[in-house]
Amino acid sequence: MMKVGLVDDRYIDLDKLNGIVAGIADVEIVFSTLNAEEAYEYIKKKSVDLLIADIEMPNLSGYELADIIYSHALDIAVIFVTANSGYAVHAFELNVHDYIMKPYPKERLVKSIERLMAKSNASEIAGRLYLKLKNDIHIVQKKDIVFIERSGRSTTIYTKTGSIKTYQTLNELEGELRERDFLRSHRSFIINIHHVKNFSLYAKNSYIVSFEGMEEQAMITKDKVDFLQQHYF
Repeated sequence: MMKVGLVDDRYIDLDKLNGIVAGIADVEIVFSTLNAEEAYEYIKKKSVDLLIADIEMPNLSGYELADIIYSHALDIAVIFVTANSGYAVHAFELNVHDYIMKPYPKERLVKSIERLMAKSNASEIAGRLYLKLKNDIHIVQKKDIVFIERSGRSTTIYTKTGSIKTYQTLNELEGELRERDFLRSHRSFIINIHHVKNFSLYAKNSYIVSFEGMEEQAMITKDKVDFLQQHYF
């Protein structure tokens, strides 16, 4: 089920979005609002796969909302539905899924959403990590990985439901975790930035990383914290 959020400051356009999206199978509208600031609050609290937004809105614009999603590396696709063509180039710099000009036929939006759903289904298969153990291969969803630690000759993958040990090196695993979510934070750690709760100063050039709902901790260098602040937050 794809979870979709809608935002447009014109009621007639928002009503059209609701009517079209509600008729697509395996899609759930989790919020629908006339206010981009409200949409941002929903995004922070709810699980959303796709945001469909107008661009030019009072206070916070749809473009600024998409920029927040991109800058924070949130796993939310964006479709712009707008009467303004002037943002097209900049929008695709934010890696938006689609840019649809008003007025548009129903089929144009439906096909765009169905194309995204097909892409998402394919990426679910690609979004798995195959871990070589002694006699088996363990399959883990990459999004469930919180962090990875190398200690001695073994590597421990910490997930939301438990930990798994493998003899694969961090260099090998890093090559398979090319998603924007993952960062080689330290010579002995790879972290998933979506699960980070906070950084605590440990020494002059390093921090301890704490994660949501987990006692285990990782390490991150000061250079990597600076990198995160510049490119993600």
